[in-house]
Amino acid sequence: MTLPGARAGAWAAAAKVAQRRRRAEGAGRSQSPVTPSLRAALYVHWPYCEKRCSYCNFNKYIPRGVEEAAVRSCLVTEAQTLLRLSGVHRVESVFFGGGTPSLASPHTVAAVLEAVAQATHLPADSEVTLEANPTSAPASRLAAFGAAGVNRLSIGLQSLDDTELQLLGRTHSASDALRTLAEARGLFPGRVSVDLMLGLPAQRVGPWLRQLEDLLRHCDDHISLYQLSVERGTALFTQVQQGALPAPDPELAAEMYQEGRAVLREAGFRQYEVSNFARNGALSTHNWTYWQCGQYIGVGPGAHGRFIPQGAGGLAREARIQTLEPDSWMKEVMLFGHGTRKRSPLGNLELLEEVLAMGLRTDVGITHQHWQRFEPQLTLWDVFGASEEVDALLQRGLLLLDRRGLRCSWEGLAVLDSLLLTLLPRLQEAWRQKTPSPVPG
Repeated sequence: MTLPGARAGAWAAAAKVAQRRRRAEGAGRSQSPVTPSLRAALYVHWPYCEKRCSYCNFNKYIPRGVEEAAVRSCLVTEAQTLLRLSGVHRVESVFFGGGTPSLASPHTVAAVLEAVAQATHLPADSEVTLEANPTSAPASRLAAFGAAGVNRLSIGLQSLDDTELQLLGRTHSASDALRTLAEARGLFPGRVSVDLMLGLPAQRVGPWLRQLEDLLRHCDDHISLYQLSVERGTALFTQVQQGALPAPDPELAAEMYQEGRAVLREAGFRQYEVSNFARNGALSTHNWTYWQCGQYIGVGPGAHGRFIPQGAGGLAREARIQTLEPDSWMKEVMLFGHGTRKRSPLGNLELLEEVLAMGLRTDVGITHQHWQRFEPQLTLWDVFGASEEVDALLQRGLLLLDRRGLRCSWEGLAVLDSLLLTLLPRLQEAWRQKTPSPVPG
């Protein structure tokens, strides 16, 4: 099969596969509690796009005669292999990202979900998200993905200004985006997320805020605000370096962010993470796993994962990266069952650094109970309670350390990176005091 596109027959097959999966799940799998170490989220990377956007440095490729059946087979094989290796008993969420996974056929999505359901417990109501671009996701195609098992969409809208969309190299217009958003909301009410970018070259606060206010008249219950990062190796980086475009103004971007989050709060959205806003309880279950340092398994070219390889007798969590280039990845999967290119065991301090940095991205922060799951000896009070530098942040109202745990205030969330400059060294010092280096004999 050549991308993009899928025939109606494939859509019907996808629906049948998804129905079989749901029937199997309802037929009596054990509902006994599963310990946290045996739960995971699953990320599936679809590496192909219609074109490369000017700002994008993600692992993605323009398809040239891709045989989708072969890619599908490798995704299924790798998912089965890594789930078996992880010893995971329950997959809490699945996220199809990319690339542009809405270019894949619904049959591919259904096949992966069926493989997951056969390898472990995938509850029928698990969050299954698909990233979609407006030009690759007409209503009939979105409906087919729903039949295949998708129940949440993340739409790469990025801007409601056609000039900005052209600057970003997007293939859709603002009217395309709003049409797709309306169709998606009709099919997945309450479960559609949209991305909006800020801090573009020459962008101004007022016009951007009007975009956000316009979006609020059309959006569902989840919005992500992302600041543009001009990455080396992208077309946008070259344009800025050559003076064809002005460099983004970080102070203006900060003002957009502050004003934007205030507008969203006024509209009833909870800022539950630095870049993510939800109302009516529409938080992303999958992303919450990342921020809580839960286990997640990455499948597909260039996917990242964090899990304990219990099937191989592992005790420590590993950071894993799959082979980037799709053809090489497929060869490795066919030879070894998976295409893991890099495995890095995480030391206890490295894991605590992730717990701190990721947990503080959320409005809940790090509860004492959550911290003790990873570090039962050093409490949050032990690490941060006696630090003058941390106390200064508490006095300024940027941090809170109390009976609930450690978290940022609403003001502190906006400057988390600067707070970590104080908090991470304090954690490292407390760890050194706990585990002193051996004295040479």
